[in-house]
Amino acid sequence: MVFQFFKSSYAKVKSALSRTRSFFGETLGHLFQRPINEETLEQLEKLLYEADFGVKTAQELTEKIRKLHRTNPSSQTGDYLKLLRDDLTTILTQYPSELVSIPQEQLPLVILVVGVNGNGKTTTLAKLANMFHLSGKKTLVGAADTFRAAAIEQLDTWAKRANVDIVKGMPNSDPAAVAFDAVYAGKSRGCDVVLVDTAGRLHNKIPLMQELAKICRSCQKASGSGPHETLLVLDATTGQNAIEQAKQFHKFTPITGLVLTKLDGTAKGGIIVAIQRELAIPVKFIGTGEGLDDLQPFDAKSFVDNLFEAN
Repeated sequence: MVFQFFKSSYAKVKSALSRTRSFFGETLGHLFQRPINEETLEQLEKLLYEADFGVKTAQELTEKIRKLHRTNPSSQTGDYLKLLRDDLTTILTQYPSELVSIPQEQLPLVILVVGVNGNGKTTTLAKLANMFHLSGKKTLVGAADTFRAAAIEQLDTWAKRANVDIVKGMPNSDPAAVAFDAVYAGKSRGCDVVLVDTAGRLHNKIPLMQELAKICRSCQKASGSGPHETLLVLDATTGQNAIEQAKQFHKFTPITGLVLTKLDGTAKGGIIVAIQRELAIPVKFIGTGEGLDDLQPFDAKSFVDNLFEAN
């Protein structure tokens, strides 16, 4: 199941990356207009680090610029920018960003959505449901965040807006049981996709994380093969802390993909590169705003192009 990346999506990504582009892209252009010396290279490494590309990436890219200058001292600004663009694209395309495809007989595709409270988890699930629905997929959502009555109500409201079915339990009921019922209902109704919401949990609270593993087992029992995707929703504005969250979640339930929200609220969009390099887990979607359609499939080339494109 692959969503097409339309021109409207490109425009939304460009808008979401405006802060990062102003901080990174424009500063970078000015930097390369200066003589390439050790002072300039130190500032380049600092810029890459401050944009949250990570220490490893910042050091590697700086060294490649240094080598280019040594081997070809007549290199121009465009040559240095091209090197960075090509290398960043190569880094980001190492991991496939498309959702897994499963045989027709194994449908529905079961997607578990997890994350810390406040990262936009439930809203992201609703946006995914809307995206699937608009692409012609029969979609059902499961409200397995039973710890908060407000979460169930919130998802119910979103489901109605997205015109998708919902399975929900009573507040404080067993979330694993709700997940099982949702997946089972999805199979019974001939759904293409079932999206299961879970309670927001702190990544350092072991009992809650263990319960997440139980929810995974319930999904597998109901579907026979799922969850096929476990998407971790991360807040891009938290920077390097997002990496630690992902590591802890990954210990208890294998994370197959990441969704980065609030990308429009940070100047540190380089965190996408740092996360993928550190965790070897692909970013599959990025949040570009608050609307129901403000979630885009991650496209590495578009992301990199937008970092360097003029405002």
